[in-house]
Amino acid sequence: MQPRESDVLISGIGVISPIGSSVAALHASLLANRSGIRLWQSPELSRSLPAGLIEEDFSSRFSKLELPYLDRCSQLAMLAATQAITDAGIAGFAGHAQRAGLYYGSVAGGVKTEHDWVRQFHVEHAEVSRPFTIMASMLNAAPALISIRHKILGPVITNSSACSSSGAAIGEAARAIRDGYLDIAVAGGAEAALTPTFMALWGGLRALAEVDPVDVGRSCRPFSADRSGLVLSEGAVFFVLESRSHLEQRGADCYARLSGYGIASDAHHIGSPHAQGQSAALRAALQDAQLDPASIDYFNAHATATRGGDPVEAAAIREVFAEDTERLPVSSTKAIHGHLLGAASAIELAICVLAIADSFLPATAHLEQVDPECALHHVTGQAQRNQAVEHALSLSAGFGGTNVALAVSKEHDLRTRTLQAGESSG
Repeated sequence: MQPRESDVLISGIGVISPIGSSVAALHASLLANRSGIRLWQSPELSRSLPAGLIEEDFSSRFSKLELPYLDRCSQLAMLAATQAITDAGIAGFAGHAQRAGLYYGSVAGGVKTEHDWVRQFHVEHAEVSRPFTIMASMLNAAPALISIRHKILGPVITNSSACSSSGAAIGEAARAIRDGYLDIAVAGGAEAALTPTFMALWGGLRALAEVDPVDVGRSCRPFSADRSGLVLSEGAVFFVLESRSHLEQRGADCYARLSGYGIASDAHHIGSPHAQGQSAALRAALQDAQLDPASIDYFNAHATATRGGDPVEAAAIREVFAEDTERLPVSSTKAIHGHLLGAASAIELAICVLAIADSFLPATAHLEQVDPECALHHVTGQAQRNQAVEHALSLSAGFGGTNVALAVSKEHDLRTRTLQAGESSG
């Protein structure tokens, strides 16, 4: 496809995740199939659970004046966004005025701050919260703080469509750039909701995975006949997106081109997915990217390892790809990083970008016996090296029925980043 001035390029990536807190660390974990799923415990719950944990307290990276406004979710978001902005070689956005924007996705936002306040209210009988509690807990706290730090003066928009939240944020940012409203945008998502109350909410759905009795890191098994449920995780992933003309003007390089965005709703059930909406999102992304199904070299599946969800997605993939289904390499990397909820789309898009940059196919870990209802061309065992990936596609499906598909493509007309095993030139 001929380059267009309106093309959207990915010039920076920032990652704080259970399988790495940099592009290089994420890359290395994917190649090694290194799990970030560990045992999560709370004295307030009798049941231990597997979770994608980031075993680091980031409070020391912020000043005493900043911390009252910063839930853990905002801390992760600010660190990942700053990493992406630095990776892109951007010093700040004040000079862009309203031509720079920020698009963000999250499910729970500052839920830890809310949890702590509810405890203070009911247990300690506090009648007034600590100052700034409301600002730390609000859903748009993280993007507000990022915009303040980096002087992003254009639109600062929060998306919350469950597990497709960051996908919608990234897609809408790309549309704004391609339609000429923006030159550059920071887009992504964050989640840090591993609190007793939030985990107990999900426990009520009977959807959480059991702890694997041999190795907790194997607790999430998408597409597997013996899968037991999803594994909740925390993390933040952000991108810097630019128009082709803007990136060329500043002489920067890029990772890849964000070539397609599709969004569609099931209009079926608030808690149960439907293949029709997922298929529609996939077709819309392919059409937007001007690609046919045969062009896709890798598919990163939403597959959360639930009994009800994985077969629906497999059916949608088979419907869209038809005779290409047996050829299309598919994997769900949630097997090692778990479900980042509002940040799920973002980390899985980053993985697609790395697959293109380093010519490899990420694997679905722990997939030894495929559920017959989930029959696809699964990448199992270890990542497959030396596999050229020209175009990759990812799908996210959220409660409420909002589905987002994102296509990313190798860029041939600009200087691009190269990755070596476990290393990033960014």
